[in-house]
Amino acid sequence: MTVAFPLEFSIGPLVITGFGLTMALAFAIGAWLIDHELRRLGFAPDYSGDMIIGGLVGGILGAKLWYAGLHGLDTLFERSGLVFYGGFAGGALGVFLNSWRRRVPWLWTLQLAAPVMAAGYAIGRVGCYVVGDDYGRPTQMPWAVAFPEGAPPSTAGIMARSFGIPMPAGASPETVLFVHPTQLYEVSIILVVFALLWRWRTRAGGTGWLFGAYLMMAGTERFVVEFFRAKDDAQFIPGLTLAQAMSLALVTLGAVMWIKLRNAPRLAPGAWLERGAAAKK
Repeated sequence: MTVAFPLEFSIGPLVITGFGLTMALAFAIGAWLIDHELRRLGFAPDYSGDMIIGGLVGGILGAKLWYAGLHGLDTLFERSGLVFYGGFAGGALGVFLNSWRRRVPWLWTLQLAAPVMAAGYAIGRVGCYVVGDDYGRPTQMPWAVAFPEGAPPSTAGIMARSFGIPMPAGASPETVLFVHPTQLYEVSIILVVFALLWRWRTRAGGTGWLFGAYLMMAGTERFVVEFFRAKDDAQFIPGLTLAQAMSLALVTLGAVMWIKLRNAPRLAPGAWLERGAAAKK
């Protein structure tokens, strides 16, 4: 069992948090991966910047607004509180607006984004771990982790008040509990997803099929891990939370995309992306 404390340090008046570092790393690696793929395909590599900026602005706004909608507007400026599905929706909107502005077919944007989203999500969950957010339910497993200064701390009182988990016998509200490190569960699983998508990206198939595969695997991963998380989501239907219902919707959408696109013809990338090919002539 391990006790984890938030990663945070100062450089003069500037406070650096582990979550901020991992967010920056996620977008930097995402930009590098998209740039690498664009160059492999012979497309203009500057489209990576368009995608990252759209995803960064839209993703952070969407994740914070979703969290604030659940917990109140006073949470907008807290150091934690980013909801995956809000970030997914906001990031997708930001990327699609840039895709529309550049007249890049949206299926090409999705094809490029699939492995990058898996990599970025894995790094983002490391950030959740180092800030002590989105942890799991109490457990006595050998790999359990306690977050005495988490966001929020994994105390018995918070578990009961915020997540509806009864306090263990003999525990006081201030007792720090060991919990499932669900952030690391997700990191482990989604890194395997990334490895598969990165390998599959060179396979033949219609433009966008790779994103269908991403949705199926990412939705399944979140659905399963949700059983171990300490969560305050009301049950959407008996036995399932809102997050799990949305996960099933993503799996269904991904399956439809994969079936329709896996044997479809490859789309023309459009004039903006083809600038890269033109420059090589």
